[in-house]
Amino acid sequence: MGTWRKILAIVESREGVIAAAALAAILAHLVLRVTWPEARNWPLFAALALGGLPIVWDLTRKAFARDFGSDLLAGISIVTAVLLGEYLVGAIVVLMLSGGEALENYALRRASSVLDALARRMPSIAHRKSESGFADVPAGTVCPGDELIVLPHEICAVDGEVSEGHGSMDESYLTGEPFVISKTPGSAVLSGAINGEAALTVRATRAAVDSRYAKIMRVMQEAEQNRPRMRRLADRLGAWYTVLALAMGVAGWAISQDPKRFLAVMVIATPCPLLIAVPVAIIGAISLAAKRGMIVRNPAALEQISQVRTLIFDKTGTLTYGRPTLTEVLPAPGVDEKSVLRWAAALEQYSKHPLAGAIVRGAASAPLPNAAKISERPGQGLSGEVEGRELRITGRDQLQGAPLPPLAGGLECVVLVDGAYAATFRFRDEPREASRSFVGHLAPRHAVGKTMLVSGDRESEVRYLADKVGIREVHAGQSPEQKLELVRRETALAPTLFLGDGINDAPAMTAATVGIAFGHNSDVTAEAADAVVLDTSLEKVDELMHIGRRMRRIALQSAVGGIALSFLGMVLAVFGFLPPLLGAVAQEFIDLATVLNAVRVSRPGEALSDFEAP
Repeated sequence: MGTWRKILAIVESREGVIAAAALAAILAHLVLRVTWPEARNWPLFAALALGGLPIVWDLTRKAFARDFGSDLLAGISIVTAVLLGEYLVGAIVVLMLSGGEALENYALRRASSVLDALARRMPSIAHRKSESGFADVPAGTVCPGDELIVLPHEICAVDGEVSEGHGSMDESYLTGEPFVISKTPGSAVLSGAINGEAALTVRATRAAVDSRYAKIMRVMQEAEQNRPRMRRLADRLGAWYTVLALAMGVAGWAISQDPKRFLAVMVIATPCPLLIAVPVAIIGAISLAAKRGMIVRNPAALEQISQVRTLIFDKTGTLTYGRPTLTEVLPAPGVDEKSVLRWAAALEQYSKHPLAGAIVRGAASAPLPNAAKISERPGQGLSGEVEGRELRITGRDQLQGAPLPPLAGGLECVVLVDGAYAATFRFRDEPREASRSFVGHLAPRHAVGKTMLVSGDRESEVRYLADKVGIREVHAGQSPEQKLELVRRETALAPTLFLGDGINDAPAMTAATVGIAFGHNSDVTAEAADAVVLDTSLEKVDELMHIGRRMRRIALQSAVGGIALSFLGMVLAVFGFLPPLLGAVAQEFIDLATVLNAVRVSRPGEALSDFEAP
């Protein structure tokens, strides 16, 4: 069933319909030659009228726009075949050209647009607070000063600040920060943030059209409209081939004084190795990548990824795990570090605070004691009894006069035992084990000359990670607009690859030569990216780079090999050894050979990665 669905997807396009009609017309012609010779050309007339005319019209418009692609030869072949009465030859050319374009369009078709995904994610309804509770109103009608109820697990519709309630929100898609942020009265709230488990009352500070999320949407739209058009592999190869074929066709006509000699050269010169073999190789690479957990949304990226010379990383969730890790326990004098960590973990296993899991994981090597009288009041921290001691875990702002260590990068919490300061716990979003080796692998194996770390996070956090993974160029505190401009500047200098995982990365992904979304946390990021790596591992990114390189190599083999065979056929046609119909048949055999070679892309006979993770 999967194969039939793919065939239907190809055929349902305009080019697919023309190809199917041309094939049916050729088969009907062959039958009528035996059963009703007088009517044998009628199906061919229909195919040329319904399929040939639109093709010739499109190619004529391109010619007037000075867009001389390799498919121009096919248009000249169709017109020449009709003028010389070689209708079967013309129909075969229609079949070859429309079939190749149908494959190309199938390979290029994207499931949905980036902006649609942005719009789908943003709520269209807000809950405006009223005396009787709240009323649903269109989000676009919310004005600054309105009080809104944001229910558990809902997306906030506008920028604002919390006026009532205590809870937390996940802002990582928008800010690049890796943690869920606690919210108390007075806390700022960003549109697009996902609320936690407690309802919050939020006072709007901006209208929906002026919100942070709407601004990202406008930046995304502007980036999509200004995305540079990549010159495809087939276009680059076909530029010189078109001129050569026309010159040889004119030479054959001049030598023989027979216009059919020109037609024969044009037919054998029809660049189906370019029009068919390259899309087949691309489809094979897309299929291979999908089997290995990588979804290629823009096939042009497969042609470009091996040419990338600058790799730009977002910080959170790409080179890091995107979750806090306990990195330091600083006990007060006379306090045992292991004991205070065990006691804290005994309490935190009952908490849903973003740092709770990091503390529990940090104490995983020791059995945890029982905890009692557990209380977690908003803004007051976590408290309880463990092994006869009263514990309280809170922030440093809750302590007055305690001998606390100086502030450092990352997050922290403090622990009190029996009312006295006992320890400070520090947390960071630690790099993946493979990050440093992957960064070091890029230059020798993929000729990447520059690596950059770009993040909306604080300077200290970004510098800390850069030093850990071996990246020298750092840009911290970057908004989506700033990321977009930075990527545009770098892309103007050399082909770029941007690797990110949040909504704030989407505009930059669109502007990069190749954009890769890491994981599938955001449908918006996935829509903006050229490829999505579902398994969040850097090894998969390396695999995708190798698949792109291999696809390009095999596509070039197929295209150049097919062109070489076509050139041999053109030489024979120039000197009259290959008439038009035989040339069309020979071209079909050339197509078959190049397509079979291109199919090898989907069946790798070699390792797809040379990156060895630690």
